[in-house]
Amino acid sequence: MAPLRNDWPYYIAGLPRPSSTTLEVRDKFTGECAARVAFADADAVDQAISAAWDARPAMAAFPPDARRDVLEHCAARFTERREELAHALCVEAGKPIRDARGEVDRLVDTFRIAAGEATRIGGEVLELQLSERTRGYRGMTRRVPVGVCSFITPFNFPLNLVAHKVAPAIAAGSPFVLKPAAKTPLGALIIGEVLAETDLPPGAFSILPCSNEDAAALVEDERIALFSFTGGEVGWELKSRAGRKKVVLELGGNAACIVDADPGRGLDDVVSRLVSGAYYQSGQSCISVQRILAHSSVYGELRERLGAAVDKLVAGDPHREETFIGPMIDEDAACRVEEWVAEALDGGATAIVRPRRDGNLLTPGLLEGVPRDARLYRDEVFGPVALMEPFDDFDDALARVNDSRFGLQAGVFTGSLDHAMRAWDTLEVGGVVVGDVPSFRVDNMPYGGVKASGLGREGVRSAIEDMTEPRLLVIRDLTR
Repeated sequence: MAPLRNDWPYYIAGLPRPSSTTLEVRDKFTGECAARVAFADADAVDQAISAAWDARPAMAAFPPDARRDVLEHCAARFTERREELAHALCVEAGKPIRDARGEVDRLVDTFRIAAGEATRIGGEVLELQLSERTRGYRGMTRRVPVGVCSFITPFNFPLNLVAHKVAPAIAAGSPFVLKPAAKTPLGALIIGEVLAETDLPPGAFSILPCSNEDAAALVEDERIALFSFTGGEVGWELKSRAGRKKVVLELGGNAACIVDADPGRGLDDVVSRLVSGAYYQSGQSCISVQRILAHSSVYGELRERLGAAVDKLVAGDPHREETFIGPMIDEDAACRVEEWVAEALDGGATAIVRPRRDGNLLTPGLLEGVPRDARLYRDEVFGPVALMEPFDDFDDALARVNDSRFGLQAGVFTGSLDHAMRAWDTLEVGGVVVGDVPSFRVDNMPYGGVKASGLGREGVRSAIEDMTEPRLLVIRDLTR
């Protein structure tokens, strides 16, 4: 694969713009500068918001079939540029190349799902003839674009988490301004390149790498109707500044997975899924498996098999096909996880597999006996470390899962329908995944959390509902 090109513009009102100020994008494995992108200032952000505000009528009038065609064009072009997108993702995020290709495939899926939904945004007919007073009245609703949307996305899924905001906005007919993560802006800018090939109305989109300070208008500007943020708990502080606009927050997690006495599947399958759920993307996912609660009857065997599997994972250069664990986003992140592990071990935990750090590369870790007041247990580790603990009573396991300020998703391996339904009824999370890990996600399902994990739901249809609003029509039959 050829090196990335060196200079990248940002996009204001659908047009590429250079900037005198640039941002270095570093290869997360080598640490070398891989590219430079134009870096926007507060004036550029204001121009983008103004353009989006002016584009509202044109975007609302842009026909559903035309929105669908734009989204289908994007899906086709992303497919054509699959290896280029995967390479950029491997460089800027340190994601192993096989996983990078998988994220490109999900990018394509998300745009295809949105293309299908673009022509299915409907309403309903309301029966208003409820009494003699309302005879002869008819009612109906349709969904209309909410207006200007602003988006802030994180570093860990630079393609798919952008897609989950951008594609629904286009389907809904809402112009938008996007701030991608400063550490991983390239994927969003390639999406911008492809959008610029389409006939979207002028001003329909802007994509601006910029500082958090200069992005303040994306939260506070009253011309914005909806603000959608994916990231850490700073989202709650941003919500407090957002005023009257709609706010959607997809924040952190502390995902737990229960392995019942009868897991419903062989332990080989359970181990395989736990490895994927806990260590994919070096654990830098808000639904990464962090806590594994296993019934005491299977705990010993699961501990042995899972430890052996984790110990065999290949860590290193993400460009190599055999690599499973790539570098974390930066050395500070790796040092933080290393510190949390040391704190847990000092508190009495035991390392089944002890992680080792070299710069921002952290090998996978698996611990048991972690004190419940340790940060590794209570907070979001966001790194390639998981912990195990046994349980004897299923209801006790459910209570332990709920003993968290987070509530994004949970996994339950069980062969008992009663236990599966009890988990669905009891667990204080946005989604319960039975027979798999909490890290499982399909791009059309409603996705989001409760408690500290967020507000609202993503997933294409759910996002379109947020980016539109119902408009009522009442017609009186004058012949009555």
